[in-house]
Amino acid sequence: MKVLLAEDSRSNQMLIQAYIEEAGHDVVTANDGQEAIDAFINDRPDLVLLDVTMPVKDGIVTAREIRQLTDQDNDWIPIVFLSAMADAKDIEKGIDAGGDDYLVKPVDAIVLNAKLRAMKRIAEMRHQLHKANLELKLMAARDGLTGLANRRHFDEMLIKELKRSARLKAPLSLILCDIDFFKLFNDNYGHQGSDDCLKAVAKKMQETVKRPGDVLARYGGEEFAVILPETDLAGATHVANQLKAAIEQLAMPHAHSSVADYVTLSLGVACVDKIDTNLIEIIRSLIEQADNGLYQAKTQGRNQVVCF
Repeated sequence: MKVLLAEDSRSNQMLIQAYIEEAGHDVVTANDGQEAIDAFINDRPDLVLLDVTMPVKDGIVTAREIRQLTDQDNDWIPIVFLSAMADAKDIEKGIDAGGDDYLVKPVDAIVLNAKLRAMKRIAEMRHQLHKANLELKLMAARDGLTGLANRRHFDEMLIKELKRSARLKAPLSLILCDIDFFKLFNDNYGHQGSDDCLKAVAKKMQETVKRPGDVLARYGGEEFAVILPETDLAGATHVANQLKAAIEQLAMPHAHSSVADYVTLSLGVACVDKIDTNLIEIIRSLIEQADNGLYQAKTQGRNQVVCF
């Protein structure tokens, strides 16, 4: 466990640090309230021990500022005050400022170690909860079958990337694509065959769309979408053709397609290069244009890319 110790008395700091390290924990020290806040930001400890009386910023002010930082991140970290004052009102004041416990100086090693063991258990539970929350967040953003971003995450990312493109005054492109004659594929190869097809296509698309900022999503059924930030129409068309070729190279049998004897894609591409504050209208227009391109690709024979 990493412990932040803020104590302006050098002798007290050295003694308490020795107690903590003897108990098997790492210590980051600070000599005043501002140093404690800076150390908290840089080192992100599992526990904070704060002297109430410190220069620059006292422990009460420091605790409030640390709590503001943890509130922003939705991450609770325990704060224990250290003080020679054991008055009930002083303890209440510290707890109200965001503290979780109180130790009276001079600190007893046995009591301190007991507090550290309790706080370690809390820290471990907090880490487990944080990990579980991250996993749940990832699951909520992913399509269960393909592992790609799901429609909900796609919608959120499209808004986010359009706002970012507006700030950068950069273009943003969208690709919508469909597996050709997928209903016939499903009818003849069954649900398991269709699932295997979707997973294989998704995996190949992931290998093709390589930029970290690009967003590849399962848009619905056999339809996929790609958000390409800072990409003009020519660049997006190039990516779309790469995707088309990559799926052809899979050579996945599709004996019931009238385009080829293997699985193919039809793709529609659209781009917006001037983004104003009316994001809802821009999103509607961008998706509509990409969808129109996809529709034309289908009506013109499928297994092709159409820019709209």
